[in-house]
Amino acid sequence: MFALQVFLGWRKQSWFLWTLFIVNLLGTIYGYYWYGNQIQQTDWKWVIFVPDSPTASLFFTIVLFLFLCNKKSALLEAFAVVTLFKYGIWAVVMILWGASLDPSGFFPSLTWEHYMLMFSHLGMAIQALLYAPLLNFHYREIIIVSVWTLLNDALDYGLDIHPWLTSFLETYDHLVGWFTFFLSITSIVIFLIFIEIRRKNS
Repeated sequence: MFALQVFLGWRKQSWFLWTLFIVNLLGTIYGYYWYGNQIQQTDWKWVIFVPDSPTASLFFTIVLFLFLCNKKSALLEAFAVVTLFKYGIWAVVMILWGASLDPSGFFPSLTWEHYMLMFSHLGMAIQALLYAPLLNFHYREIIIVSVWTLLNDALDYGLDIHPWLTSFLETYDHLVGWFTFFLSITSIVIFLIFIEIRRKNS
């Protein structure tokens, strides 16, 4: 408990914010690079909906920079927390789900890159939960983000521009689509609860 209190106390400290800013910036750059082939094969008008995780971390990177400049943007904050949590959890579940279907076996199918991606994406979700209490987004911003997020899901699985899945998981892309939709709803509800808790404590 003491360690958690110390860690939470770091959230506003400049050195910690700069560390997270650099980590998220580098992760964002790598994320767009990782999506490079899929972006090249996607019709230009849908490209904005393809690189989900790096766009989420980009939102949070900007939020951190604004935080360091003593500025805030409620809309960017809402985009950051909802998408960070959603795609952070989504990626971990997809990797584990894909591994469970791999004929070579669960653990043998997991490479160092899988573990790196799970660690980094879980970190995305944790960041959203850690910083949400410090941010100023309200119902209006969450509603706007909800429209974007659900539209993204509809296009991803309606036009088949979702992040590439393993061949074993691709067979179940309709189930992945439903899981993604319910994860979006869950993410939205979580941060609506944060708003309500903040309202009651103010």
